[in-house]
Amino acid sequence: MTSRAPTRPVGTVTRGTTNPNRLRRMDRWIAAAHGGELRRAAVPVAVDLGYGAAPWTAVELLERLRSVAPRACVVGVEIEPARVAAAEPYAREGLAFRHGGFELPVPGRLPQRPHLVRAANVLRQYDEDQVAAVWERLCARLAPADPATGSRGGLLVEGTCDEIGRRHVWVALGPEGPRTVTFATRLGSLDRPSDLAERLPKALIHRNVPGEPVHAFLRDFDRAWAAAAPYASYGARQRWIRAVRDLRADWPVTDGPRRWRQGEVTVRWGALVPRN
Repeated sequence: MTSRAPTRPVGTVTRGTTNPNRLRRMDRWIAAAHGGELRRAAVPVAVDLGYGAAPWTAVELLERLRSVAPRACVVGVEIEPARVAAAEPYAREGLAFRHGGFELPVPGRLPQRPHLVRAANVLRQYDEDQVAAVWERLCARLAPADPATGSRGGLLVEGTCDEIGRRHVWVALGPEGPRTVTFATRLGSLDRPSDLAERLPKALIHRNVPGEPVHAFLRDFDRAWAAAAPYASYGARQRWIRAVRDLRADWPVTDGPRRWRQGEVTVRWGALVPRN
């Protein structure tokens, strides 16, 4: 019987930049949007893919997921072995770290298909034409949908944020592919919604040009923001809510005031999909 050579991790090393609470907006949205799916699973497994030079985001993800799904487990996956070794002292019940990449290695005792994969600031360094293949590979590893229980399957959340997590844009994908795009911001730091353009994920950031849907969306959002200026006297939150209400007339916004109050808005992927 021949031994099988270890598989080389798929992907390239990221810069590894990380800060505590950097991904709090993404985590908060995941808990609200995907908490029901996680609670439905016997052992909900989440992967923090490319957590960086320090394990803070994986540690925080476990805490935030367990607030809505107490049985949740998190596996931090990093392609740089030294980062895995540095994270090991933080491992505990429900939190493990593994050397790997887009193949998503998880401990053998856990289900082999995760219910959540969070990939924040991972694809920024890749070329735009590489994104679809990475998405497809990761989506194929997600837990499948189960019509018998009403489960839509696992969720991949892939996006980009600034260094301290004030501005963040992410795409949510299921086993079938992209579903939605979410724009999230600390409202007190926002001059206009198009400020979020610099944090568009790799699939969209080069498409913020005239003729592309994401450019039209941000243009219309800026116009709605300007029209909502009288609401600024009640605070940036009320102005954002009013702007999103107006935006909803022309764009397929999928969420409601409870999320808008958090400085978020989610739009169907089909409305922003790049043109060939």
